Amino acid sequence: MKILVTGFDPFGGEPINPAIESVKLLPDTIAGAEIIKLEIPTVFHRSLQTIDKAIAQYDPDVILSIGQAGGRPDITVERIGINCDDGRIPDNDGNQPIDVPVFADGPAAYFVTVPIKAMVANIQSKQIPASISNTAGTYVCNHVTYGVRHIVETKYPGKRSGFIHIPYLPQQVVDKKGMPSMPLDLIEKALEAAIEAIVTTKEDIKITGGATH
Repeated sequence: MKILVTGFDPFGGEPINPAIESVKLLPDTIAGAEIIKLEIPTVFHRSLQTIDKAIAQYDPDVILSIGQAGGRPDITVERIGINCDDGRIPDNDGNQPIDVPVFADGPAAYFVTVPIKAMVANIQSKQIPASISNTAGTYVCNHVTYGVRHIVETKYPGKRSGFIHIPYLPQQVVDKKGMPSMPLDLIEKALEAAIEAIVTTKEDIKITGGATH
C-alpha cells in the first residue's frame, strides 16, 4: 500500500505550519505502507493541482491531507467536505473566493473514505486527544477535503482519501492568550496512529463519534 500524505505551507501570517512540519517527521514506512510526503500551497485550486499531479506520478492507494486548525484543542479527523469556498482571509496567492463552489459540476458534499472512527480510537490509544469533526470549514482545508474526493471520484476511482486537522504548536500561541496547542512530536505520533488505522482497518468500527452541535 502507498499513502500520499500532504501538508500545507505556512499561511495567515504564521512563520510555521505544523501540518507540513509533522508530515516531514513521518517515517517512510508505517504498518508496512509506503509513505509519500508532499508539501502543498495554501492556495485554492493550486493545492488540488499539486495533489492531482502527485496522484498521477505516485499512484497512491490513499491520499491523506493534514491542515492546521488554530483554536482546536485536539487532533480532529474530518468526516465530510462541502462544495463551498468561502474564504475568511485571502489564501497565499491573494485569492478570496466567497460562496463559490469548489467544482461547479460536483455534488453538495463528499464523505471521506478512510476509517475515521478507527483512526480516532487508535490516536486516543496512544494517550493523545482526538475526535471526529463534522466540519472542515470553508477555507483551503475544506477545499482539499472536498476537492481530492471529487478528483478521485472522477479520475482515479477506487482510491481513498481523508483529512486531519491539527492544533497550533506551542510557539504559535505565545502571543495568543488562552489558545490551545500541541507539541510537534505528539502531533506526528498521532498522525502515525491514524495512518496505522487506515492500513489495518478493513471496515470502520461502530462507536459514537457524533456531536449535538
